[in-house]
Amino acid sequence: MAHRPTTTARICSDCDGFASAAITLGGRDRTGHRRTITAHCPACHGTGTRPARTAATAGSRA
Repeated sequence: MAHRPTTTARICSDCDGFASAAITLGGRDRTGHRRTITAHCPACHGTGTRPARTAATAGSRA
């Protein structure tokens, strides 16, 4: 039987799969909730994964 290569995880190398983070702005609003913003990874646009390499770019050199 031929060995089938396993697919590697396509986790974003910039954020290591943690694509979004809630950042506290410090302080609370009138109802007592913390004010937060959500920051997304600019490389993967908040998905946590990178697109698979195509056959054209897999073996090419720059």
